[in-house]
Amino acid sequence: MNSSITLPELAALVGGKISAGEDGAVFSGLNSLSEAAPGEVSFLGNPRYAPQLATTQASAILISPDHTERPDGKAYIEVANPTLAFSEVIRFFGVPKMETKPGIHPTAFVAATAKLDPDKVHVGPHVVVEDGATVADGCVLHAGSYVGHGASLGASCVLHAHAVIKDHCVLGQRVIIHSGAVIGSDGFGYEFVQGRHLKIDQVGIVELGDDVEVGSCSCIDRARFGKTSIGKGTKIDNLVQIAHNVTTGDHCILVSQVGISGSTRLGHYVVMGGQSGASGHLKIADQVTILGRAGVVKDLPEKGHYTGFPARPLMEGRKLMAYPGKVPELQKRIRDLEQRLAALEARA
Repeated sequence: MNSSITLPELAALVGGKISAGEDGAVFSGLNSLSEAAPGEVSFLGNPRYAPQLATTQASAILISPDHTERPDGKAYIEVANPTLAFSEVIRFFGVPKMETKPGIHPTAFVAATAKLDPDKVHVGPHVVVEDGATVADGCVLHAGSYVGHGASLGASCVLHAHAVIKDHCVLGQRVIIHSGAVIGSDGFGYEFVQGRHLKIDQVGIVELGDDVEVGSCSCIDRARFGKTSIGKGTKIDNLVQIAHNVTTGDHCILVSQVGISGSTRLGHYVVMGGQSGASGHLKIADQVTILGRAGVVKDLPEKGHYTGFPARPLMEGRKLMAYPGKVPELQKRIRDLEQRLAALEARA
């Protein structure tokens, strides 16, 4: 952890250009615009927080060259992407990441037929690696994580504590699975026969592309047959449910509490906001954004933003959501008209 940095050093760290401030200024921490104290570094990453520039106590601010309104008395460093550049500041001042060393902890169980190089992977306490599993070089398996029979992890994957990769599932390179996530749980398949729900075997797998990240307590079900497939670069938040035989394209974003029913196919760069969902056997086009709590019940063949239930194009959906709020006013107008009509009829 570093304790301080000068203005020129800060500019070099983030690859930015000093537009205001003295070279001798020294900064000793970081914070948000609203919570920063004198001597701390902050950033303006979202224009909605621009009014906070006038009240912030931060001494140095990372800012876009396009944002020209800059109150006096502070140091400003221009960077193309303040949010991304601020990550370097976080790394500079933050607690160093825990270093893991290659080797197998004595409490771990690694089956004799598992394929891994103990000099090139980290296997923590109480980890289980079953028969026929493959763990490529650079992988880190934290305490209590599980790699099932015949499962395969590509290079430099990370399983956090108690993450589960079930039998025969396949992870690409640099995949990150957070604590409590389960990859390859049984698909939810039953047949109702003679008054009972009979379980249908789920014999497929889950395949995650390179650079996929799966949040805590999310579940991706194995396919009934074939595979459930998550495209490269896709990022999945905590508490997301992906059902059997779902396919996502590359670089999708699935926010917390999203649910996707079986056999639905997402294109590339699809974004699903928090608590949104999709019914089964649908096709969702590339570059579709589904806003939070929206429900998709039919194919979305064109890119764009969708909202509401059932999900509709953004402006149409917003209008429909606004209508219920007008019901009390419409009821009052109808009552007034009925009273007028009754009065006219009484006079007649």
